Parts: sequence; C-alpha cells; structure tokens
Amino acid sequence: MFKQLFSEFLGTAILVFCGTSAIVVNDISQGMVTHVGIALVFGLVVLAVIYTLGDISGAHINPAVTIAFWQAREFPGHKVIPYIICQISGAIFASTLVYLLFFGHPTYGATLPAYGIMQTFILEVILTFILMLTIINVATGAKEQGITAGIVIGSVVALEALFAGPISGASMNPARSIAPALISDQWEVLWVYITAPVIGACLAVNCCRCLKNSPCCR
Repeated sequence: MFKQLFSEFLGTAILVFCGTSAIVVNDISQGMVTHVGIALVFGLVVLAVIYTLGDISGAHINPAVTIAFWQAREFPGHKVIPYIICQISGAIFASTLVYLLFFGHPTYGATLPAYGIMQTFILEVILTFILMLTIINVATGAKEQGITAGIVIGSVVALEALFAGPISGASMNPARSIAPALISDQWEVLWVYITAPVIGACLAVNCCRCLKNSPCCR
C-alpha cells in the first residue's frame, strides 16, 4: 500500500511539474515552447508515468480517474481517499517547486477559463469523458498498463490539450488544477476544475456500461 501511495504521489508530482513548468517557461521565453509544445509535454509525461509506474499503482495520477475506477467496481473503496490525498499532495509539492524556480510568475501554470465559466465547465466534462472512456477500454482493471496503454492515453491527453487548452486549460484533473491555484491564489473558478472532471469521468463509466459488457463496466 505504501508503494502504491508513493507511486501516486510521485507520478502526479512529475505530471504537474513538467506540465506547469512548460506553461511558465513558455511565458517567460516569449513563446519558445509554443502551445503545441505544451500539449506534447502533457501527453508525453503522462505516457512516461504510465509506463514507469503503471504496474505499481495503476498510475491514476488523477482523482477523477480514481473515483471513476471505484464507480466501475475495479478499485477498492478503502484506497480512494488515500490515493486522492497522495495525488493532491504530489501536485502541491510539484507546484511548490515551480514556485521556487520561477518566483514571481502570476499563475504558475494554473488553469483559468479564457471565455465563459459555463463553456469551460461543459468542455472539461466532455474532455474528461473522452479521456476516461479511453482509459477504461485500454486499462487492465484499474491499472493503466500494457503495451499500448501509455501511448493511447498520452496521445488523448495531448490531442485534447491541443484543441481545448486555449479555451479551458484542458485540465481533466482536479489535482493538476488545485495545486497551482493554491500557490498562485487563483481560487475563483477552481470549483469548475474539481467538479467537471469527476462528472465527466463518471459519465464515461456509465456510457461504457451501455456500450458493452467489459470487465471495467459491470
């Protein structure tokens, strides 16, 4: 259990550090990383974490994914809260490092709506729905592992970040949004990035149950 929890802490920390650092570096280098580069960073780091830690904890690295796997009856209830605590703790640790490295940046990679709040909410629900539907169909039980799982899931993250990042930030992950919001004191719309991914992930489980009788959708 300790190895699993530390794996979630470490995996989420790596995800948030690399992803939000890419955003901050892009800002301070006058766009050298580019939006495409930021999207690829998020996709590639998810791929790397899944292949590195997937056989230890499942590499959920996302509270919405953990909750959805629990809803799908593929993850034990007594592990849900410890997993989420470790995911958020890892994200906060990563954002603290970003804060120390790039002190003075206004957002530290926080996710903020570019347009309306409701538009962002709906978009985050849809993005997480697509991501979780993909995860369910390539995962082994509640573990995101296998020859193609990392490539497929990382590609979906990069794809969604490419087209939706400029609008909503393409968070799809409460932990990824909570940590930089805490560091940069950007709390006003955080509820969107906490509730929308959970709703989207749970809708994906229900959709999977309607589509087919797979091990994750009983």
